[in-house]
Amino acid sequence: MPDGHKCRRIHGHNFKVEVNLLGEVNPETGMIQDFGEIKSIINPIIDMLDHQFINEVGEEKNIPLLKIPTTENLVMWFYHEIKPLIPALYSVVIHETDNNTCEYRENW
Repeated sequence: MPDGHKCRRIHGHNFKVEVNLLGEVNPETGMIQDFGEIKSIINPIIDMLDHQFINEVGEEKNIPLLKIPTTENLVMWFYHEIKPLIPALYSVVIHETDNNTCEYRENW
């Protein structure tokens, strides 16, 4: 961020991640995919970032989108991390604050 911008200083957020699925409901289970399975996929990713200086995580793990952890970069990275594990994934939404939200889906 440019000099003088309030977000240039180190600061934090209480991100909320929303995972949206699109697909046929399995008539035997009544679900597209079990929420427990989804949580088991996304929780390790959330744990990796929780209470961390995300820029440093990006540097240490050589993840370009995390080196500049804007909400836009975070949502793209998160989507591409979980898409191979959740085939019915439609979109990921990250709520940076109650008023600031970013959504990513492939082939927008």
